[in-house]
Amino acid sequence: MSKIYLITGDRKGIGRSLTEYYLSLGNVVIGCSRTGSDLKHNNYEHLICDVGDDKSVKSLTSLIRKKYKRLDVLINNAGMASMNHLLTTPTITFDKLIHTNLKGTFLFTRECSKVMRRNGGSIINFSTVASPLNLEGEAIYASSKAAVEKLTKISAHELSPFNIRVNCIGPTPVYTDLIKAVPKNKIEELLSRQAIKRLGTFNDIKNVIDFYSSDKSDFITGQILYLGGV
Repeated sequence: MSKIYLITGDRKGIGRSLTEYYLSLGNVVIGCSRTGSDLKHNNYEHLICDVGDDKSVKSLTSLIRKKYKRLDVLINNAGMASMNHLLTTPTITFDKLIHTNLKGTFLFTRECSKVMRRNGGSIINFSTVASPLNLEGEAIYASSKAAVEKLTKISAHELSPFNIRVNCIGPTPVYTDLIKAVPKNKIEELLSRQAIKRLGTFNDIKNVIDFYSSDKSDFITGQILYLGGV
């Protein structure tokens, strides 16, 4: 049976790959980002949305409720990263990271749960190995994702009466726009601290999300799975 997926930040990168993958399996996918997408598919709908804007998120989820009547899987993929020493981190960078990474995840979790609570569903959040590794230069980014992890664990308890499961994946760096500007020595330093010393791939992430969203994982909630062995 096909499912209805909502994937935030799916115009490119990991979100785009996940969208194409779940469409290829015969699912319906609703995607969103700040700008339009060139992806065309009969089972795909793309909406413009600022994930950290309350009205924008409510408008999007209202449309899903009216048009599709249900939502099976929410993938909170939208996020941004920044590398700065704490002393040189601009306040606007702090605001943007919290707005997108934490507030965006919170808003979509809250509003999509209202759509899911009749039939249940699976919510999958994104963290990062930068949090458990306490990476220098990523204090605010890692902190925003650590907050997402805590949000995951508490919301898993609060939403369990509605048969809504909430889990989190913590990828190691995957070669996307998020890490193109990161110095090579910084990437190598990070990889050296992993048990498996390589960059992550889309297939690595897809494998975990398949597991979390599977009906066979109906006893799995409130979990954080880091890739690479950290």
